[in-house]
Amino acid sequence: MTSWRKLAPHRSRIVFACLQFLRFGWTELVSCLFPAALFAGLALSKYVELPIARYDALLVYSLLLTLGFWLAGLETWREIAVIFGFHLVGLGLELFKVQVGSWQYPGDAVTKFAGVPLFAGFMYAAVGSYICQAWRRFDLRVSGYRPILTTVLAVLIYANFFTHHWIADLRIPIALALLLVLRRTWVFYTVGTRRYRMPLALGFALIGFFLWIAENFGTFLDAWNYPDQVNVWHLVHPAKFGAWALLVSMSFVLVASVKSLEGRLYHRGTLATVATPKATEISPQHSDANQVRM
Repeated sequence: MTSWRKLAPHRSRIVFACLQFLRFGWTELVSCLFPAALFAGLALSKYVELPIARYDALLVYSLLLTLGFWLAGLETWREIAVIFGFHLVGLGLELFKVQVGSWQYPGDAVTKFAGVPLFAGFMYAAVGSYICQAWRRFDLRVSGYRPILTTVLAVLIYANFFTHHWIADLRIPIALALLLVLRRTWVFYTVGTRRYRMPLALGFALIGFFLWIAENFGTFLDAWNYPDQVNVWHLVHPAKFGAWALLVSMSFVLVASVKSLEGRLYHRGTLATVATPKATEISPQHSDANQVRM
């Protein structure tokens, strides 16, 4: 018979694993403050009568939200700049996609241009905000990152969202190329007092999945509609999950460029599961890790 003394270490490991999972989940939730606030605004604007057009109110709300995050010190001016950069990237995609009929924005607004409300870019900015917040709260670092090749593929992914309307859709070969480039790229992150790692490509896939879930909520709240959702709402096609996972690469490249300037991009070469203070300690023998590698 196994005594309770022998079971104690096993139970202790299970308890610790559960606590780590809860800590991880809580940090993720806190990192989603901007997206959560944005969705709260979407829900409120759908069910509450507003004195101005819904999209106009959402634009003002999103700008105030961004300003509030900066004033509260939740995001630096560099992070705000890169978030607005992704806002413009997303807005450019929205303008094109609405014109070709991929989706539509119901309702009129003063701040609506070519069928796209200017607030729409903030839905992409929310992705950038999440990555910035997660980078800080999890103390993210990467190893084996190949910035030039990753950037080139991210640009090709973005371009393919436009060009596949006239030429063959190249997202699968580009995705395979991205997997090849990222095959040795790891993300190191902190939960509690422990340091862990995961493949960067897996991180893209997980974020893409949750963005697909968020997109379902967004269409349910009539923020925008796909052609087959105009009369009756239903789930967004699962293929959009893959599209989001690919688009995340563009956001990551933008944030990584800022983190590189701040010296917070590369991992220092220590082991994955170690005490937090040692996990990102900069030592002379690892100073070469700051150099950009191809």
